Amino acid sequence: MCFKLIKTLLMIAVFTGCFSVSAQNNTLQFYQEQALRNSPLLKDYNNQILQARIDSARVRAVYKPQVNLSSSAFIAPVIRGFGYDGSITNVQTLDGLVNVNQSLDGKRYIKAQLKSIGLQADSLQNTSKISEQDLKKSVIGQYITAYGSLQQLEFNLQVNALLTKEEKILKTLTRSNVYRQSDYLTFLVTLQQQNLQLSQSRIQFQNDFATLNYLVGLQDTTTVKLQDPNIQVNYQPDLGNSIFFKQYGLDSLKILNNRRLLDFTYRPRAGVFANGGYNTGFIAPILNNFGTGFGFSLTVPIYDGGQRKLQYKKLGLEEETRQNYRSFFGKQYSQQIAQLQQQIIGNESLITQISEQLKYAQRLVTVDFELMQTGDLRVADLVLAINNYLSAKYLLTQTNISRLQLINQLNYWNR
Repeated sequence: MCFKLIKTLLMIAVFTGCFSVSAQNNTLQFYQEQALRNSPLLKDYNNQILQARIDSARVRAVYKPQVNLSSSAFIAPVIRGFGYDGSITNVQTLDGLVNVNQSLDGKRYIKAQLKSIGLQADSLQNTSKISEQDLKKSVIGQYITAYGSLQQLEFNLQVNALLTKEEKILKTLTRSNVYRQSDYLTFLVTLQQQNLQLSQSRIQFQNDFATLNYLVGLQDTTTVKLQDPNIQVNYQPDLGNSIFFKQYGLDSLKILNNRRLLDFTYRPRAGVFANGGYNTGFIAPILNNFGTGFGFSLTVPIYDGGQRKLQYKKLGLEEETRQNYRSFFGKQYSQQIAQLQQQIIGNESLITQISEQLKYAQRLVTVDFELMQTGDLRVADLVLAINNYLSAKYLLTQTNISRLQLINQLNYWNR
C-alpha cells in the first residue's frame, strides 16, 4: 500500500510540476502536421507541379497563330563608284511588317507533347508523396524516441522519490542500531546512482525533444508531456497500388511516349505564314510600298544517318533498366515486409515475458521495503531487488519503443 500511495503522489507531482502540459500540441498528429506544413521540399514539389501545368498551357499556346511585328532598315552607300551592287542591295531598304505564323502539326503530335508534360507532373506528384512518407516516418520515429525518453524519465522520478523516502527510514533504523552503518552506505550508493540516472534521463529527454522540434521546424523550447503515439499496424496495399511501384509504371509510360515523339519528328511537318505592312527600297514611289505576302513551308525527313535506330536502342535499354530495377525492388519489398512483421511479433512476445518478470520484481521490492522497516532484511538483498526491478523496467521500455519503431517502418510502405 505504501508503494502504491507514493507512486500515485509522485505521478501527480510529476504531471503538475515537472512538465508544462499542452492539450493541443503534444500529440503525434500535431507534429506530423507541422512537419508537412513547414517542409520546403514539399512546397518545392508543389511549385514544380504548378510549373508543369503552366508548361502544358504554353504548349497549347505555341500551336496558336503566332503574331509579331518586325522592322529593319538597311543602307549600302556607293561612294565614287565603290560599293555593293545596287541591284542586289537596293542601296537602301526600310520595312515594317506584321508576321503571322501557324504550325500545321497534327493533333496527335500535340497530344503526345501534352502527355509528356502530364507524365512529368504525375511523376513529381508521386515523388512528392514518397517524400511525404519519408518525412512522416522520420517525425514518427523521433517522436517515439522522445516518448521513450520521457517514459524512462518519469519512471526514474518515481523510483528516485521512493528511494529517497526509504533512505530516511533506513537512516533512522541505522541510528537505532537495527542496521549497520555499512548497510546504510550501500543503500546510499544505490540512491546516488539513481540520482545520476535521473539526471542523465532528463538530459536525454530534453535532447530528443529538441531534435523533434528541429525536425518539424518548430522554435518552441517549452517542454511538453508527449502523449502515447498509439500507432498500430496499418493495411499494406497491393503491390501495383503502392506509390513506391507507381513510379516504375510512370517511367514505362514515359518511354512509350518518347517513342511516339521520336516517330513524330520523322514525319513531314508543314506550316503557313503571312505578313503585311510596309517594305520599300526607295525605288518605287514610297506610298506604293504597302502590301502583303503569304506562303507555306514543308519539311520532309529523308535520311538522318541512322539516328532514329540508335534512339530506339537507347529507349530499349532504358526499358530494360526499368524492368530490372522494378523486379529487384519487388523482391526487396516482399522480403522487408515479411521481416518487419516477424520482428514485431517477436517483440510483442518479449514484452509479454518482460511484463510478467516486472510484476514479480516489483512485488519483491515492495515486500523487501516492508521487511526493511522491521529489520528482517539484508540491505544487499534489497539493493539486488531494486537493480533487478530497474533493469526489467528499462528493458520493457526499450522493447516497447523498438516495437513502435518497427511498426513505423512497416507502416511506411502502406501508401
